[in-house]
Amino acid sequence: MKDPAPLALSMGEPAGVGPEIIARAWAALRATGPVFVVVGDAALLRAQGQPVQTVLAVSDADAVFGRAIPVLDTPLPAAVEPGRPEAANAGTVANWIEQAVTLAISGEASGVVTAPIAKAPLYAAGFRFPGHTEFIAELTADAPFAGTRGPVMMLTAKDLRACLVTIHAPLAEVPQLVTVERVCRTARVVHEAMKRDFGIATPRLALAALNPHAGEGGAIGLEEIEVLQPAVEALRAEGITITDPRPADTLFHDEARATYDAVLCLYHDQALIPVKTLDFWGGVNTTLGLPVIRTSPDHGTGFDIAAKGVARADSLIAAIRLAGVMAAARAAL
Repeated sequence: MKDPAPLALSMGEPAGVGPEIIARAWAALRATGPVFVVVGDAALLRAQGQPVQTVLAVSDADAVFGRAIPVLDTPLPAAVEPGRPEAANAGTVANWIEQAVTLAISGEASGVVTAPIAKAPLYAAGFRFPGHTEFIAELTADAPFAGTRGPVMMLTAKDLRACLVTIHAPLAEVPQLVTVERVCRTARVVHEAMKRDFGIATPRLALAALNPHAGEGGAIGLEEIEVLQPAVEALRAEGITITDPRPADTLFHDEARATYDAVLCLYHDQALIPVKTLDFWGGVNTTLGLPVIRTSPDHGTGFDIAAKGVARADSLIAAIRLAGVMAAARAAL
């Protein structure tokens, strides 16, 4: 089987740690891959002290990757000062993301990896999306896709795949947002992604409960009885293997993780605390249920440490490797 095409890596916020962790990721992966091409500013990457070569097509990256960082060059309009984002550059940052997604939709790239962005300068320049996830969902809205549409956010660390039913919702609003329909849609996206993107023929899903002790039979909340169990029964009727709602405090230890392929978490910290505890530096944010593969490091722009030589590339390296695994799984279908 032919190897997947190179990945497209958007540079992200140029005043943050993106350029230096990209250089470090290339240095770590240049001999083994996965191969990627950077969509960004070549001059900014050259300033990191690594060899850089501009390319005209994604396919050129294969021949270049072992000796230089391949870049599809779209220069920034304004100078970059580390730690100080410039709104004048925001349009180009968004354009890098759109270019990477377009390359993945066309098949020229096998997936998209996104370096962190800063939202404030993007908003100041008129960017109307909460973040990467929603922007990429819109960019791919018209692309053919046979599965259940996401986006669903999945965080990974070591052998844990934690998928979010709600994301950045205030905790007080979570009980109203966790509906039978939302749980079922999330589970369908995850079930299909485990098969399509991870090559798992019969995925096993776990479902975290909302309340302590999974509601204790209704004594500590009714959501497990009135929402989560009906969702489980509907999903099982569709042929999806999923547990009853389980107390979250028993779901993430070593033996528990061995019993499922992915877990549905109902709110942000229910997923992020175990992910960051298992692998604080190497967690990956993946968007499921899209026509294109998209992964990202699970951290922000790091303005306070930009260009100081201390930024760690662990999470970006893990994101590139995971995108490569997913691309290979899709290519094998």
